[in-house]
Amino acid sequence: MTRPPTAAQRRVIDAADPVTGRLRGTEAQLAALVKRGLAFRHPRPPHDHFLTPAGHRTRESPQPPAAAEPEPAHGFAARIGGEEQADSGPARAREVHSAWQGLLELRRMTNPDGAVDRPCGWERTHLVRAAALALEAAGHPPEQPGTPGYRVRATPQPEAVAVHAPEGEPLRACAVTLERAGWQAGEYTEPRTRTRYLLASPRRV
Repeated sequence: MTRPPTAAQRRVIDAADPVTGRLRGTEAQLAALVKRGLAFRHPRPPHDHFLTPAGHRTRESPQPPAAAEPEPAHGFAARIGGEEQADSGPARAREVHSAWQGLLELRRMTNPDGAVDRPCGWERTHLVRAAALALEAAGHPPEQPGTPGYRVRATPQPEAVAVHAPEGEPLRACAVTLERAGWQAGEYTEPRTRTRYLLASPRRV
């Protein structure tokens, strides 16, 4: 029995043009579909890829329950700020770098267009961890007892986290980092305490 397409390949198939079957995806994704007989490369320029009859049947068949989406650096937890103790030595720096590279690869594999400058589905379902990883990977220190730094917290708003950091340059620097990582971040004032904070959400385009 033929192995079903991976979740990433299925997303490329499902996003095909409903009439022509024209596909969009990375070269690797398209080549994998061709190898499996689900797509073909048009011989004439611009050499677009299209679904084969088998590819059309796959798209029309019900999708099996998706396996759990992979996580960057399984078992790794980004510092969200406020932890009692946070190791900040060279080993931690290597872990963080590896986790960030893993997240970029996850974006490449799971975003329909293979984009790495925009958050992926995993990040949208793990907002606090994803935003914290972007901050820690860029070298921002998390808040610890007696040491100021960033804190990332969930909010009642869908697809938004609150990022707290010392006001002024540290808070602005967090906003710049998140925007470079594909998030939208704006500064707001907490009505009760009058402290400034960021409201950040993953960019869609």
